[in-house]
Amino acid sequence: MAAGVITTPPGQPVPQRLAMLQREIRGLLGELTPAVVALERVLFQVNVRTAMGVGQAAGVVMAEAVAAGCEVVEYSPNQVKLATCGDGAAGKDQVARMVQMLLGLPEPLRPADTSDAAAVALCHLAQSPTVPPPATAGTAPLPAR
Repeated sequence: MAAGVITTPPGQPVPQRLAMLQREIRGLLGELTPAVVALERVLFQVNVRTAMGVGQAAGVVMAEAVAAGCEVVEYSPNQVKLATCGDGAAGKDQVARMVQMLLGLPEPLRPADTSDAAAVALCHLAQSPTVPPPATAGTAPLPAR
């Protein structure tokens, strides 16, 4: 398993940031060749600007995944928390601790977004009985990009 976060410079215009994200996702899809890409569904947020940015980024990821031949699945935040923690209202810290425990990691994944992404993957594994469990516990960081 690999886990990490793709960041773009906050001062860059949105189109350039999305293009950077697209290149990174395309590279990761080519390198890791997943069959499925699981995403957390973007739900209504109080901050419309944040919701728009997350939605745009998710759209880039979905389009690149489909173009690479991947199945794309989405899970609500409550589904992810329920599958990972057994409680659809679990907090971020609880999700991070459960991800750590389920993956047999010595410490929680950081930053928190990495743990959240791993929780989405674990949710997909829980929802897909045909997917074999990971062969070994532990995680490797993604190469620096």
